[in-house]
Amino acid sequence: MNVRYLVATLGSAVALLASSPSVSHGPQKELTVVSWGGDYTRSQMLAYVKPYRRHSGEWVAMETYGGGLDEIREQVETENVVWDVVDFEQSDLIQGCREGLLEEIDHGSLLPGDDGTPAIEDFIPGSFTECGVGQMVWATVVAYDNEAVGSNPPGGLADFFDVKKYPGKRGLRRDPRVIMEWALMADGVAPDKVYETLATEEGQRRAFSVLDGIKANIVWWKSGVEPVALLESGTVVMTSVWNGRMYRPIAEEGKPFTILWDGQIWDIDSWGVPKGSPNLAKALDFIRFSTGSSPLAEQTKFISYGPARRSAMALVAEATEPHLPTAGKNMANALQTDAEWWASHHARLSARFEEWLAAGGRGPLGTAR
Repeated sequence: MNVRYLVATLGSAVALLASSPSVSHGPQKELTVVSWGGDYTRSQMLAYVKPYRRHSGEWVAMETYGGGLDEIREQVETENVVWDVVDFEQSDLIQGCREGLLEEIDHGSLLPGDDGTPAIEDFIPGSFTECGVGQMVWATVVAYDNEAVGSNPPGGLADFFDVKKYPGKRGLRRDPRVIMEWALMADGVAPDKVYETLATEEGQRRAFSVLDGIKANIVWWKSGVEPVALLESGTVVMTSVWNGRMYRPIAEEGKPFTILWDGQIWDIDSWGVPKGSPNLAKALDFIRFSTGSSPLAEQTKFISYGPARRSAMALVAEATEPHLPTAGKNMANALQTDAEWWASHHARLSARFEEWLAAGGRGPLGTAR
C-alpha cells in the first residue's frame, strides 16, 4: 500500500465525510463506476480501477452510459440510486449540481501531487466544481480519411464544411454542443467571440445557416465508437470525434486517418457522485485515488487524453505528448467549452436543434468517450 496515500486518506476522511450530507444512504454494496465505454473505459479500468482494487481490496464494477442527466435524475428522484461515481461532461455536472442531483465534494481533501504540490494548486483551472473533480482533458476534433481526400488534405476547420472542395459525407455527434461553435468558427468568428455570438438570436441563426450547407451530407452519431467505424467503413470522408478514440487506430493500428487539430473544442471530464449513493465514503475514496498524479499519468498510456493536474503531466511519456489536446501545437485556434454557458442554454438549444433536424436532418441514430 502507498504509505503517503494512506496517511493523506486518513487525514482527510473526517473532513470529507463531515462536509457530506450523510455518510451512508443504505446497505453497502460493491462500488459502481459509470463511464462512456470503449477505449475510454478500458483506459480507466487499466489506470484507475484495477490499481484501486489492488490498493483497497474493494471490488469495483464498471457500467456504461451515454451521458446526460436523465438516468441519474430518475435514480435520485425515485430514491433508487445504484451508481456511485459517474464520469460527467462539465456542463452536465454543473446542471446536475444545480438540480441537487449530486453530492458536494471537498477539494481540499484530495491527494497532493507526486511532487508535493497541494491539490488545490495542482489541478488545471476549471477542474473544480462544487460537485465534481476534473480528471482528464479531452477534445472534439475533425478526423479525416487520407485516402478519401487524396493529395490535397484539409488544412483548417472551414474545410469540414466545404462539400464542394471535399465531397462526401460528414459525421457529427447528434448534439448542438461543439457543432454550433464549429459552425461559427468556420464562418470567421474568432474563438474568444464564439459564446458572445452564440448567445444572440442572430448568432444562432448564423450557426444553423452554416450547418444548412452540409445538412444533406451529415451522418449523425451518438456513441464514441461510431465515428471511427464510420471512417473505417468509408461511410464518411470526415467526422467529428473525441480525440482519444483515434489514438489506437492511428498510433497502434496504422489506419490511414489524420486528426485536424484546427478548431479543436476541448473540455474537462469530471467525477461526480449521485445524491444518495449507497457507497458515499467508498466513492469519495475512489475519486481521491484515481485523481492522484500517477493514475492520471498512467491513463495516457492507453488513450490520448491529457491529465487534469500539472504534476501528472510531468510523468507523461515524451512520445505521448504530441497526441494530447494540451500539446502546444494542438492548441492553436482551440476553444475551451464554456460549460457554464451550456449548462444554462443546452436544454433550449437542444430543442431548437431537434426542430432543425426534423426539418430535413437525416442519418442513422446511433453512446460511449
